[in-house]
Amino acid sequence: MSQSTSRSPIDVESLVENFNYRRVGKYALVVLFLGFFLVPLETGIMTALKTNSAIARSLPFAPPAGEGFTLTNLEYAFSQLTNSFVNSLLMAVPATLLNVLLASMAAYGLTMVSWRGQLVVFALFLVGVFVPYQAVLVPLAQFWNNMFPLAQMLEPLFAAIPFLQGGHSRLVPLTITHVAYGIPICTVLFRSYYKSLPNSLVEAAKIDGASITKIYRRIVLPLSLPMFGVVFIYQFTQIYNEFLFSFTLITGANHPAAPVTLILPAIGSSTEGIDFGVRMSAAFLAALPTIILYVAFAEQFAKGLRTESG
Repeated sequence: MSQSTSRSPIDVESLVENFNYRRVGKYALVVLFLGFFLVPLETGIMTALKTNSAIARSLPFAPPAGEGFTLTNLEYAFSQLTNSFVNSLLMAVPATLLNVLLASMAAYGLTMVSWRGQLVVFALFLVGVFVPYQAVLVPLAQFWNNMFPLAQMLEPLFAAIPFLQGGHSRLVPLTITHVAYGIPICTVLFRSYYKSLPNSLVEAAKIDGASITKIYRRIVLPLSLPMFGVVFIYQFTQIYNEFLFSFTLITGANHPAAPVTLILPAIGSSTEGIDFGVRMSAAFLAALPTIILYVAFAEQFAKGLRTESG
């Protein structure tokens, strides 16, 4: 004997009243922004995996199918960028480490140590932040090529190092230039972070007889780790992607010390036209170091931003 079950009718009116238009609007806006940023990325990846004929006859965002799929673009781009990857890392990693360390010490001296002329020195750092690259290119070339040819002095030393050539000595003045140009902005970032730290810890250490350097090593430096992540990511990205200084001091893509930014514009170009698959592959490969850095330091980066904003 079947038993009928009673079903309560759907109250459409209450559903409409409880419908949150604001929440739906927020989610729609999020989806819109995701599409705005991810569709060009997906289009680039699909282009990198297509043959030239597939690129010509298919939509840019359509995935490759059948014989239109290829990994040759990635293989060719990687072979062209291998040496420039090494050059960029040889320049960017030491320059970033020196930038972060020196800027941290400078910000500590400008924030937690009182001395005469402090504001004047900080004003000079602020001025250094706003000096445009284009304004120093000619003096920079004159200094490193004529007044103090450091690359020529170090060329015999680099020629004696295995896996390197004498021309790699040009990476040394380029690294020093990035350090000098990056210290002002990094110092300003660290100073804003140190202004938010409690002075009670530093004052207690002074009462206990700790020196200025000991306070920095034992107290300030451990508390600065989140900000180190933020500044390291920011400065590495700036140095790795920089073009003007590299073009001025390295002078061309055919130089053995040419970084990625000098090699990348020439990849995929020929008298027959532009090979978009190879160029997209090279662009994504060139972006890998910065992507890996952001993923590796994501937690420190977010923590540093929260601490600075708080």
